[in-house]
Amino acid sequence: MAQGGPSSGPSPAAPARRHGWLRRLWPLLVLAVGLALFLALRLDRYVGFSALKENRTLLLGLVERHAVASALGFVAIYALAAAFSLPVAAVLSISGGFLFGQWWGTVLNVAGAVTGATALFLAARTAFGDSLRRGAGPWLARMEDGFRDDAFFYLLVLRLVPLFPFVAVNLVPAALGVGLRDFVLATFIGIIPGAFVYTSVGAGLGSVFDAGGEFQPSGILTPQVITALVGLACLALVPVVYKKLRRSR
Repeated sequence: MAQGGPSSGPSPAAPARRHGWLRRLWPLLVLAVGLALFLALRLDRYVGFSALKENRTLLLGLVERHAVASALGFVAIYALAAAFSLPVAAVLSISGGFLFGQWWGTVLNVAGAVTGATALFLAARTAFGDSLRRGAGPWLARMEDGFRDDAFFYLLVLRLVPLFPFVAVNLVPAALGVGLRDFVLATFIGIIPGAFVYTSVGAGLGSVFDAGGEFQPSGILTPQVITALVGLACLALVPVVYKKLRRSR
């Protein structure tokens, strides 16, 4: 009678681990597929300034007749674009000012950006957060501890300086274990200055169209604007520097 030995097949825990990994990963996969489809189908052709100029009368008429529905629809579109990391943030921010004016446009732009950024942050934290920190070793743990101590202020700096990619600032905090409250609050406060600049440009876009000119957003971030935003970022670092000086004493 043959004696039963240890099974050579795969461990029963292996499929469970794979399924658990897929459950964590699927939100990020959906966002990645959405971005790939947007780029492959070249849908950015329908979100440019030429399309805004051609449909100007229609869009302004919709806003005038259905103000609340138009505002909610704009926030939803902006949130989806931010969550899927579509390369249309500047166009949408300027469009918000063009359609809703400087002040309401800023409010709607910020609402859409914060909602979409939070969705991407939660998707990344669900997919990679714990497993990435377990596999990265002690160096990430040390970075995580240092970042988490002043997460709000560090995030505020990253949001204020327009040189850091928006999508990266959504993903990195998720890997470093930043809390949801700190992420949302720092994102909300940090994007207001930049959103106000872009929305202000959009509020005056009608005069450019009336003059028959073509608008190029490349000149928005002038040296003066960048200097002002970097100055705000430096102010946001003051509490961090103060805390470190107190600890060193």
